[in-house]
Amino acid sequence: MKSYMEKKEAVSRNWYVIDAKGLPLGRLASSVASILRGKNKPTFTPHVDGGDFVIVVNCADVLLTGKKVEQKEYVYHTGYPGGRKAIPYSKLMKTDPEFVVKKAVKGMLPKTTLGRKMIKRLFVYAGPEHKQEAQKPQVLTLDI
Repeated sequence: MKSYMEKKEAVSRNWYVIDAKGLPLGRLASSVASILRGKNKPTFTPHVDGGDFVIVVNCADVLLTGKKVEQKEYVYHTGYPGGRKAIPYSKLMKTDPEFVVKKAVKGMLPKTTLGRKMIKRLFVYAGPEHKQEAQKPQVLTLDI
């Protein structure tokens, strides 16, 4: 019995559209990361980038459970002493909802060159329209 190892030349990529309206952020991000990585295919190979393209629409309507809407913060550091900055989730969702979803998905991908290639196949839009109509993406409903 032999194990199947997919070659990068044999990878076939599909396009999927996911409507994020009313979905919890973490569950949406883990499902999208799984598709970007290729874990939804029977030919999954860990060292080969075999994932698909994913378009997420309506990301401005994702949900957070519990008190995370008031308590969650996105923290970064400027590099200077005392340079810690924190942006509340509620403010970030008003100004840049695409960043919230993209950051959540990126955190669930491998922190390698392979992961950096995978995140480039993610397209996130705050509204219901997207620019990838020419690729004829399939609508994908998540069982969350």
